[in-house]
Amino acid sequence: MATECLTNKKVLTKGNYAIANAAVLAGCQCYFGYPITPQSEIGEFMSGKMQELKRAYVSAESELAAINMVIGAVSTGVKAMTSSSSCAVSLMQEGLSYATADELPVVLVSVMRGGPGLGNIYPSQGDYFQATKGGGNGDYKLIVLAPSTVQECVDLTYKAFYLAQKYRNPTVLLADGLLGQMMEPVEYYDYPYPEVETSEWALSGANGRDGRIIRSYAPLADRQCEFLDKLYKKYKTIEENETQWEEINTEDADIVLVSFGSTSRNVKTAMKKLREKGIKAGILRPITLFPFPSKRLAELSKTAKRFVTVEVNMGQMVNDVKLAVNGACPVDLVNKGVGAPPSADEIVKRIEELI
Repeated sequence: MATECLTNKKVLTKGNYAIANAAVLAGCQCYFGYPITPQSEIGEFMSGKMQELKRAYVSAESELAAINMVIGAVSTGVKAMTSSSSCAVSLMQEGLSYATADELPVVLVSVMRGGPGLGNIYPSQGDYFQATKGGGNGDYKLIVLAPSTVQECVDLTYKAFYLAQKYRNPTVLLADGLLGQMMEPVEYYDYPYPEVETSEWALSGANGRDGRIIRSYAPLADRQCEFLDKLYKKYKTIEENETQWEEINTEDADIVLVSFGSTSRNVKTAMKKLREKGIKAGILRPITLFPFPSKRLAELSKTAKRFVTVEVNMGQMVNDVKLAVNGACPVDLVNKGVGAPPSADEIVKRIEELI
């Protein structure tokens, strides 16, 4: 079990351990989870480190229990998280809907595996819809961050805690099984964000002030409409301030490759090979899946001749790219349903066929 919390040192570590270590360094006070491959090392790490630091750790009886324990903890203003994978995250959808309606800073780490159903433990990006469109009821959005390296697992775990508290909105760190299990050099550092004041809303006892209630039930339609308007104004603010992406060689690109997560690593190699063949290719990698960089994609559609999304699913993000491009040029899909992502040579071959 890896339980040493390191700062300001570069170490070789697994993606899951990097996420767990970063959560501790970010000030996570409570972890509630239930084991499922390929993210079980997160709970393993937390089971040792959280108790060592006198923080709360509970191996819950189910994923339903875990997400509701997180809701209870964050309602008091503390930082809390859970982690799970795919079919088990499906069980958390009702809780995520409630957390969004209650405006609570839940942090969920979702390490994707093959599906649908129980599927298998191989890497996948098939939960893009689950994370960005939501499986719970009603109109709501989750902030979704997608790392592509083990170092970004650290960077974006820090950011997930900050954004969750800043906007009082559930935030998902969406990784895939490959990223959770791979090992790379990582540098840990002190939590870089300011602490967010929670005293105005947290349930911390009513001594010296009026009581507070956190609830999602709104018996009157007009009041619910007002609340939804408020939520969507917040989502608009998040889009304006927090949209993040990586962009390479798009200035003269005829073909813009769009991918997220670990798949983008092969795509970068494919871009270099295409350039060597005289094909002007560039990359846009969404780092925030919500908010999605739709405006930038729309701008690139004015100069690019084609967009190609590369995904380890049957075609999910491609729909958001099509919406952003809005018919300005073709949008194609290079994909594999589950397992290792398409190789750089496979991507190059497919693009040569397309053009």
